[in-house]
Amino acid sequence: MDMLQALGMMSGTSLDGVDAAMIETDGRRIGGFGRSAYRAYSGNESTMLHSALGQWPGGPDVAEAAELSVAAHAALADDFPEAQLIGYHGQTLAHDPHGRGTHQAGDGAALARRLDRPVVWDFRSEDVRQGGEGAPLAPFFHWACAEWAMGQGLLPRAPVAFLNLGGVGNLTWVDPSASAPETEGACIAFDTGPANAPVNDLMRARRGLLRDEGGALAAAGTPDEEVITRFLTHPHFARPLPKSLDRDAFPDLLAGVAELADADAAATLTHAAAAAVAAGVALLPQAPELVLVCGGGRHNGAMMAALAARLPCRVAPVEEAGLDGDMLEAQAFGWLAVRVLRGLSTSGPGTTGAPGPVCGGRISHPRLGG
Repeated sequence: MDMLQALGMMSGTSLDGVDAAMIETDGRRIGGFGRSAYRAYSGNESTMLHSALGQWPGGPDVAEAAELSVAAHAALADDFPEAQLIGYHGQTLAHDPHGRGTHQAGDGAALARRLDRPVVWDFRSEDVRQGGEGAPLAPFFHWACAEWAMGQGLLPRAPVAFLNLGGVGNLTWVDPSASAPETEGACIAFDTGPANAPVNDLMRARRGLLRDEGGALAAAGTPDEEVITRFLTHPHFARPLPKSLDRDAFPDLLAGVAELADADAAATLTHAAAAAVAAGVALLPQAPELVLVCGGGRHNGAMMAALAARLPCRVAPVEEAGLDGDMLEAQAFGWLAVRVLRGLSTSGPGTTGAPGPVCGGRISHPRLGG
């Protein structure tokens, strides 16, 4: 198959902005990585998106959130005229795969018309319709990344794991001996638990800041292990793999640190995220030799230290494998867009729990809609 130049775009549950990254791929292998860019949300934009969290289509703030998403993504995509295809995730507002489904605000058809280029979007709905969790969606791409890095001599040919720390954490265990990501046993993936979201919400509520920059506040505090122990009794941790979460699935965690000083509260939330990852690693069929951390959480020194202390294997930023940890999720949606275009699966039993391989995504052409 011919390689395509695809632009992946991602606005995660941290609600800090939009990532955009180019990738060259045929939907199976990675040919190379291209330019990337980031557009931060303004304070007003972030506030508006926060107000829409938890809402389903028709909610009072959903239309405004969708319009904001399309405008923000279009402004960034304009800087990538070389993109032949765009993968647009949209903004997740609610996720309840065993109930109402999943909701990513944004209109891919409107974005396609605005950019005059084809857009692949609504990646999660078909997986949920077929009985999957609809998340996480990057695992097949993580397998391709591992194959690419091993081909470059940057990773050992042994099981490794990718840990994405956005608002929610998700882990992908990769078996590099498999012939393709959809092969049985090639990927095992699941949401580990909360990651940056509780710390960000704490900083927003107590200090009017978007995040604990570098983990400085958490590093100055002491985690309350009793709070963490109670947190780990949540039913999520007893559920079999694979499994997924909504951003706000752990309201009791923030309530549990309400009486703690700021630094101790930040330390407790940071270590709770790491403890959730450790609980997930314990469920894997084989411990990975290495956990490669991507997403904003890897810039948090306190988070990385907590992971190193609680995991039974080495932990390193994904840059050790020659990859861009800030843009890996955005690149994933460019890669997934090409897979959808070519009718290849984007998820399966080991990653979302769907009963079989699923090709999830809608293709909108600028003049044909869709």
